[in-house]
Amino acid sequence: MTKVLVLYYSSYGHIETMAQAVAEGVKQVDGADVSLKRVPELVPEEVREKSGYKIDQAGDVLQDVSELENYDAIIVGTPTRFGNMTSQMRNLWDQTGGLWFNGSLIGKVGSAFTSTASQHGGQETTLTSIHTTLIHHGMVIVGVPYSHSGLNNMKEITGGTPYGASTITDGDGSRLPSENELDIARFQGRHVTEIAQKLHG
Repeated sequence: MTKVLVLYYSSYGHIETMAQAVAEGVKQVDGADVSLKRVPELVPEEVREKSGYKIDQAGDVLQDVSELENYDAIIVGTPTRFGNMTSQMRNLWDQTGGLWFNGSLIGKVGSAFTSTASQHGGQETTLTSIHTTLIHHGMVIVGVPYSHSGLNNMKEITGGTPYGASTITDGDGSRLPSENELDIARFQGRHVTEIAQKLHG
């Protein structure tokens, strides 16, 4: 059984939706087991309520970073904050020094997906910043190859990069993930899982 963790942070639900699509892709692979988990929130509840955060989201909160070593692949999803991952996601990975010291994640598959408010809002820098952290852990990075035709979609404004799936939310968060973006996310989940099976099967 190939164990895959889809680990995400979402403020308004866009990355939650993408994470669910990634998990759907994992489930398409025979012999795969997927866990959908969130990183702990750092923003006080009253601030979240005033800001319109989506409070009720899918998956349990990851309580202990030591759990990360139980998976063959970890697919990380976070919105962009100034071209980088959110502080919530960064805070979790900053607690993984013990895993790094013990080499606990070496050889596991790592991948990433993200969202931005605008078309050129830092999707690729966010994805590669996540890759940098995963590479320091010795993980094998898997993106989205151009065998997925959705990366070449020029008929509409769309996210989706060779570095990972992505979505564009608009400045007010009114744009939800498109079918093309969700299809890329599902492909990513399936592709990462298939690679993990080859490495760990």
